[in-house]
Amino acid sequence: MSAITFDAISRRSLKLEARLEFLRLLRTPSFALPVLAFPVMFYLLFGVLLAKPGSALQIAHYLMATYCVFGVMAPGLFGFGAAVAIERDKGLLALRRALPAPPLNYVGAKLAMAMMFAFVIFALLSLAGALFGGVRLGLAQWGLLGVTMILGVLPFCALGLLVGSFANGQAAPAIINLIYLPMGLLSGLWFPLTLLPVMFQKLAVVWPAWHLAQLALASIGQPSSGSALVHLAYLAGITVVVGSWAARRLNRES
Repeated sequence: MSAITFDAISRRSLKLEARLEFLRLLRTPSFALPVLAFPVMFYLLFGVLLAKPGSALQIAHYLMATYCVFGVMAPGLFGFGAAVAIERDKGLLALRRALPAPPLNYVGAKLAMAMMFAFVIFALLSLAGALFGGVRLGLAQWGLLGVTMILGVLPFCALGLLVGSFANGQAAPAIINLIYLPMGLLSGLWFPLTLLPVMFQKLAVVWPAWHLAQLALASIGQPSSGSALVHLAYLAGITVVVGSWAARRLNRES
């Protein structure tokens, strides 16, 4: 009975902490406005307004999927990287060890926060695509794209956690931007990779954003490269390897 009670309390505390973490960042304009608004603004500009008339529908579909990927990268990278670095600087990680709370709640709440932001970003871009881009998908395609985005944030949470475990609060945002923006460009999220030099096209397989983009494109019936199983294995491997590295780093430091 005590074990059941403890598990129930742990679940309630995790839900509460995840909710508070989400609301905290939602009420932080410097985080929420860029994370939620920029992907939609860029999509409307490049995927709708500046699209060539002959290929507008295809571009609207393609860029809706890739800007979803660009959008969900942000809560993982910034929500973990910058937040963890700042909390390390303030000594909050050491303080949490002394609190009577399950130790996994800290990471679990941030993961839930990132996944909730990923869902909101997917919903906003889907609405923009349907209303302004002429995107028409089946219910199963919308659902598959949504699940892909919600789970696709996890590798970027691991990368953000790694940055946050090494960098201080002042350096972390700059380092994350050096990862976030070039990866978005070199993964074909802003425009098709065929517009880049061949060397960059060949290097795309290195970036987790490219693998997630291929899954997103495949989920809505757009042309994609490679096998879905390979993309899933790569993203899962990045999540486990990088996340474990970050966790060991934080355990040694705190």
